[in-house]
Amino acid sequence: MDEVRQWAIRAAQAAADKKADDVVIIDVAELLVVTDYFVICTGNTAIQVRAISDEIEDRLREEAGLKPIGREGSDEGRWVLLDYGDFVVHVFQPEEREFYRLEKLWGDAPRVPFSADA
Repeated sequence: MDEVRQWAIRAAQAAADKKADDVVIIDVAELLVVTDYFVICTGNTAIQVRAISDEIEDRLREEAGLKPIGREGSDEGRWVLLDYGDFVVHVFQPEEREFYRLEKLWGDAPRVPFSADA
């Protein structure tokens, strides 16, 4: 398994550990040139969205030495985007996730198997 895929799985696990809902990993490498994976999850409040994104950022920094090249949306806490270049993490509140529907938009892309209990 490639290193970037492992990082995406670590991000997903960190989200699950912070009680994120509906955590998915989508392999968009064949469809996009800018990134290989999307990690998508939901937090139910602005506080939880920020806590999930902070946990992902902290865990990847500690375990893999990774820092995002961009972080957007932390102030509002409705949709936080962490851009790691080779993969991008989207932490949504439910309304934003339903509105943007990234899973449907990228419905042709394969899902990466992930278990929140791993």
